[in-house]
Amino acid sequence: MIHNEVLDCILARRSTRYFQERQIEEEYLEAILEAAIWAPSGSNSQSWLFTAIQNKDILSKINELLREGFQHWTPDDDYPGKHAAKAYAQREDSHFFHHAPTLIIASNRPNYENAMADCALALENLFLAAQSLGLGSCYINSLHWLRNDPKLRNYLFQLGIPKEYTICSAAAVGYIDKESNIPSRKDGTIHIIK
Repeated sequence: MIHNEVLDCILARRSTRYFQERQIEEEYLEAILEAAIWAPSGSNSQSWLFTAIQNKDILSKINELLREGFQHWTPDDDYPGKHAAKAYAQREDSHFFHHAPTLIIASNRPNYENAMADCALALENLFLAAQSLGLGSCYINSLHWLRNDPKLRNYLFQLGIPKEYTICSAAAVGYIDKESNIPSRKDGTIHIIK
């Protein structure tokens, strides 16, 4: 296999679920957000909004609203992660972004077909930039699943996310406290036609 700085960064990145309490440096936050906005987007629309939250009280409130929202939420399909999130919300110690000191919420304008794809591409840029800086990161689905929860949406609106925007996803970011295991890759997921 060919090796270079970018490919090695991709191969080294893991989803972090154990973060240190210490906050990431301001210049690191700026760097990973800059990496996000340089991602490709449909017709170069760049219609995303990235809301970075580092305030502990606000992060606790979002987690509390997620725990409460999942109590009343019914998964709309059989995706195991959704059912696991609903069960996880029952636990007193549940924390939906793994106590990360920084949460970055990716939202996008309404009625835009590429909203989720654009934000996912941007967050992958962000994850790789974080990895290159020695930071851990994790893709967070819970805010997307509860994107229509009235209490959560009202609170996110207070934080500056327009009510009409769809919450696409989020990223937990911080210094790694415990390294994640290296997951194996499934066979049969690449098909080459020449």
